[in-house]
Amino acid sequence: MSGLRFYQNWNGGLRAVGEVWASEQSKDLGRAIKTPEKFDPAPAWEKIEKVKDQVKEVRAIVSSQPRLAKIGKKEPDLLELKIAGGSVQEQLDFGKKLLGREVKISQVFKEGGDVDVIGITKGKGIQGPMKRWGIKKLKHKSRKTVRGVGSIGPWHPHYVMYSVPRAGQMGFNQRTEYNKQILKIGENGSEVTPKGGYLHYGPIKTEYAMLRGTIPGPSKRLVALRHPARGQAEAEAPKVLALNLDSKQGA
Repeated sequence: MSGLRFYQNWNGGLRAVGEVWASEQSKDLGRAIKTPEKFDPAPAWEKIEKVKDQVKEVRAIVSSQPRLAKIGKKEPDLLELKIAGGSVQEQLDFGKKLLGREVKISQVFKEGGDVDVIGITKGKGIQGPMKRWGIKKLKHKSRKTVRGVGSIGPWHPHYVMYSVPRAGQMGFNQRTEYNKQILKIGENGSEVTPKGGYLHYGPIKTEYAMLRGTIPGPSKRLVALRHPARGQAEAEAPKVLALNLDSKQGA
């Protein structure tokens, strides 16, 4: 956990009133944001103590460690996560205890429970209405275009309605898939790595979590796990009797 940020109610929303950063940060954090060479948390904690009565929400600023995965990426991804449960003082104490420490997946989730998976889908760039919306191809004698929309609307209303298929950005959207069961959590990635490694990824060299089903996004892209909004966070851990570790490359 790289830091903590505190919010107060302001005009029907939230406004940051202060933040505290860990005194020792990862050397790669400077690749994502500008960080001070040395941060002294003592003055920041004193400021927070003065406005503690105004604090309504405590959020944790966490950063990933892509260098440990050895996938060629060094710049960490940053997330701001709300600390929920209990009073504000209990949330503050909980965040203060974890500040500057590494949080492992086994400390947050358990085998057998459900999780929601949040990811970014594969981007496909600017695409036309046929590929983007699946409209029918016009006849070959159509005027001007065959892969376009036959009519983008009437004279009245005198504007293009939102329901008309148009060209634009396709893919690279955030998607959430619900209730993926955790089958297994382990620290030795070689236990679940097939011969030759996974396609477009390679061998798993860190701790891992094995989920039932698919997750959104291409290989090597960050995915976020959270406690389920609709399922059950804890359940009986399933028994994994065997794993198929045959090569994914057909060798």
